[in-house]
Amino acid sequence: MTAGDDEVWLDEEAGPLIRPYTVNAGRTRPTVELDLLSLVVATGREGVDVDAEHVKVLELCHAPISVTEVAAAMRLPVMVTKVLLADLLDCGAMSTWAATTSSGHGTDRVLLEKLLDGLQRI
Repeated sequence: MTAGDDEVWLDEEAGPLIRPYTVNAGRTRPTVELDLLSLVVATGREGVDVDAEHVKVLELCHAPISVTEVAAAMRLPVMVTKVLLADLLDCGAMSTWAATTSSGHGTDRVLLEKLLDGLQRI
């Protein structure tokens, strides 16, 4: 690559060449508590000033989607995704609610153990 060429920020074999923490300006803690199963959805609020990464997240969230699914689709670490989601929640571009189990006590350990067992069988 010569000095006059555009810089390449994606390597087909290695993936993105930008460190994940640069996506959220080095912040490592979200302002809102989100767990992996929390559901998020775009509110459709107009006039929100966000950057390209936030726009990508909003495009994914037209229907309720879990934090984990957003992280997987964005190919970002979960904590980076949580910071991006918290930014959108803070400005009103997104809403959230915690996933609850049939017992109504949030994340059910028995359910998670069954999920892990099923994944290990695959």
